Amino acid sequence: MSEYADCYWTSRDGLKLHYRDYPGRAERPPVVCLPGLTRNARDFAALAGRLAGEWRVLCPEMRGRGDSDYAKDPATYNPLQYVDDVAALFEQAGIDRFVAIGTSLGGLMTMVMAMTMPERIAGAVLNDIGPVLDPAGLARIKGYVGLGRSFPTWMHAARGLEESQAIAYPDYAIDDWLAMAKRLMLLSSNDRIVFDYDMKIAEPLAAVEDSQADLWPGIDGLAGKPVLLIRGELSDILSPATLAAMQARLPAAEAVTVPRVGHAPTLDEPEAVAAIARLLARIG
Repeated sequence: MSEYADCYWTSRDGLKLHYRDYPGRAERPPVVCLPGLTRNARDFAALAGRLAGEWRVLCPEMRGRGDSDYAKDPATYNPLQYVDDVAALFEQAGIDRFVAIGTSLGGLMTMVMAMTMPERIAGAVLNDIGPVLDPAGLARIKGYVGLGRSFPTWMHAARGLEESQAIAYPDYAIDDWLAMAKRLMLLSSNDRIVFDYDMKIAEPLAAVEDSQADLWPGIDGLAGKPVLLIRGELSDILSPATLAAMQARLPAAEAVTVPRVGHAPTLDEPEAVAAIARLLARIG
């Protein structure tokens, strides 16, 4: 595992937010890994370990996740606020251009950034996300986010994840579920294993309807840039039709489907590893 620095930045409303900073070649734009709704910097540890040295990799934790402060107002748990927080990170860290790797919510953020700061994006990976969310998948996510479950042991935590997520990872063995549990959870002060996010992130999510804001301009904002579109074969968030429509807007983009995986690929699958390497080779 590559070494990284634990770093912090301050949001415009005064929260102390955390990111991992893996060193890399200064002449290249850093790779910025943007996680899914309930995820944190640990989600990208293997990917960052593969890239570090050749590429500087930043893994920011959104407000309410990991070692970042929880928000005082749960209404600020929304993609526009997260993008503003990351923009503040870029200002404070002196980052002008970057490669975005966005999983799920992180991909929504990438599309918003492609609408608001397209000139700063050197390339992008959209991992199992598009401008249209499949209603079935959105309903499934709403069904488990924010429940506040806790577990007495890591094995119980792994089995709990398997119950709710097996649809996305049907081939996982117990060791895989244990590894995922340790990415998503931590040992709390009362010796229970809990999810590493503020349960209040579910409050704005509950108000999200199946019809989303128009994010197609975010796809158009990536035109002419190196782009990788990844879909899990079993995804219930990104439909094949939406992926095809994204490809029609971005004919130069590469699209890769990861077999036997749903929402979302971990980006450690061989197909994803090879595709990300091809994308970065196009950037430098």
